[in-house]
Amino acid sequence: MLSEKDNERLTRVGPGTPMGNLMRRYWMPIAISSDITEKPVHRRLLGEDLVVFRTTTGKVGVVQDRCSHRRTQLTVGIAEADGIRCGYHGWKFALDGRCLEQPPEPRMIPRADITAYPAEELGGLIFAYLGPKPAPLLPRFDLFVMDGVIRDIGWSHYKFNWLQAMENAVDPYHGEWLHGHFMNSVRAREGKSPVTHYAKKHVKVGFDAFEYGIIKRRLLEGQSEATEDAWTIGHPLVFPNMVKIGGGGFQQIQIRVPMDDENIWHLWYTIYKPDGQLPEQKTVPGYQVPIEDEHGEAILNFIDGQDAEAWGRQGVIADRTRELLGHADVGIAMYRQMLKEQIENVEANRDPLGVVRDAARNVVIDLPVERTKPFSDNKTYIAGILNAQAVLYSPLNGMLKDLFGVADTVR
Repeated sequence: MLSEKDNERLTRVGPGTPMGNLMRRYWMPIAISSDITEKPVHRRLLGEDLVVFRTTTGKVGVVQDRCSHRRTQLTVGIAEADGIRCGYHGWKFALDGRCLEQPPEPRMIPRADITAYPAEELGGLIFAYLGPKPAPLLPRFDLFVMDGVIRDIGWSHYKFNWLQAMENAVDPYHGEWLHGHFMNSVRAREGKSPVTHYAKKHVKVGFDAFEYGIIKRRLLEGQSEATEDAWTIGHPLVFPNMVKIGGGGFQQIQIRVPMDDENIWHLWYTIYKPDGQLPEQKTVPGYQVPIEDEHGEAILNFIDGQDAEAWGRQGVIADRTRELLGHADVGIAMYRQMLKEQIENVEANRDPLGVVRDAARNVVIDLPVERTKPFSDNKTYIAGILNAQAVLYSPLNGMLKDLFGVADTVR
């Protein structure tokens, strides 16, 4: 369990909080590139209300959401070549927040600059950096820069604290129960056959720190430590708020973006590499992953819907002062300790874990993968991905099933 003080310390992400200060040392996704045009859009990130826009020359900007003149939201704004102009009275701001024009004032009113943050695009996402300068490099993790693949980006809005989602990344045992036994109870009610792959029992688990977070290892029933696929690397946690799954022809980074203390923008960033010639992809499509049906009931027949329901049912902010951790929860304890240590690094004015400042090391950052064999060798697994995970809702789902040669079944 955690003390009330520690629970507050690890969950609150607003400006000036210990965790908020840590999170601000990292680049965070704030929008899907294909969603951002010259029309400004509102976004909330780490407790701050912001506006994201694209200039007429193609650059992206991230600024505070209010004009310094009459406090009108800059979604009522006009993107121009060098910044954004408030649509109410025409005050204009550069990408760095400097006030450039104040019509119809004869001279510039001082203190009119607004808060602006560095923004960069990578792999179909727009990232913002809300921390102190000098900003670190935007990490070029392998999935964001990989050539010869198909990409899509799913998203959902969760109305609970970010830490509940991230602790799941180092909780392997939930897989056999939530996505195995509970999944089968849902499928039984729907008259469907039970799944077997997701219900496999964990024989052994382990956790190792690495330079970007925690590597989770696991051995499932039917595997032997003497075989090449045993003691599998599973779901590396990329500090502070990402987890990678898959390998080979299917790889995915899930990003749990804290909008504030009680809301998450959850992303599924996925790459696919089936055998054969791939169609040209000019833009990376985004799509919403529903977690409730039209009646407001949780959708529980796919893995990510089950996760969202379990995390949300812990409460808006889980009360960790009343939990009972056991031996199986060693990964969660390790992650919490890592969070505390990295908060202390920031408080000592040191870079926290995984911050990248060396350009030579940032050409491509390869993260561990769970599987290395091509998925043409394991169509049962890829069928489970395309039929029982968030990519079920991708606009590319039908095309991907054809390219991988899998049917509408999951085992």
